[in-house]
Amino acid sequence: MSELRQRPARPDRDLAKAVKDSKAPAISRAAAVLRLLGKSDTPLGVQTIARQLGLVPSTCLHVLRALVAEEFVSFDTDTKRYSLEAGVLTLARHWLRRNRFNDLAQPALDRIGQTYEVTTLGVQIVGLEHMFVVATSQSGHNLQVSAQIGSRFPALISATGRCIAAFGGHSESDLEARFKLLRWDEPPTFQEWLTQVRKTRVQGFAVDTGQYISGVTVVAAPVWKTRAKLSHALVAIGIGNGLRRTGLPELQTALLQAAQTISNQLCGEFGPGEA
Repeated sequence: MSELRQRPARPDRDLAKAVKDSKAPAISRAAAVLRLLGKSDTPLGVQTIARQLGLVPSTCLHVLRALVAEEFVSFDTDTKRYSLEAGVLTLARHWLRRNRFNDLAQPALDRIGQTYEVTTLGVQIVGLEHMFVVATSQSGHNLQVSAQIGSRFPALISATGRCIAAFGGHSESDLEARFKLLRWDEPPTFQEWLTQVRKTRVQGFAVDTGQYISGVTVVAAPVWKTRAKLSHALVAIGIGNGLRRTGLPELQTALLQAAQTISNQLCGEFGPGEA
């Protein structure tokens, strides 16, 4: 079983800038530490955390100790490193139970996944920064591509990224700056990608045929929580040959119809051009 690739850990300048510019620095520091630990594949020491977030080590240590006391972060006395604790899961479970998108999307993801033998995801979009997987469904077949709830990906990558670019209202200069940071197996040029974005705007959904991951086809359709803001997307992922066998055009139609239905349920009937 394959897994979708996430962005590798690196010094997080965006988090550091958010902490520096915040009007509530204590809260921002704690949030930045949690986000950094959440995307790290391994536990981190206080010096590493402080360096990546631009914090004074003593200040960083105070934040970590407070998070440990609240059971959001755990501390390994042998390695002197920190990682997320189960308290974060409690908050996440509460959020997932109260998230209307998940309630509406899960039956559609299950139905489409089983019908077309694909992995389906519901993702939440956070501007041009990133997207999070908040719902998943798998068909049960042996050869699949998978992603876990909570997985985080660059916002503009693959088919979902084309939806964000097409319907998110972002300037071309902002898109180009983010596009340059993306990693693909078969990378398109920026102009080729813009052509794909324009096609997405016309047809209402996007397709990535092996550019993000060779041999893997990704279809995405946008979902709106309000008329003014693109908030989520439904995503179907499958091995290329399998999708051709089960019917890619039919899958595209089913995913788009499901996304439109969920959008209507969340904020009333409208089309992509009106969002």
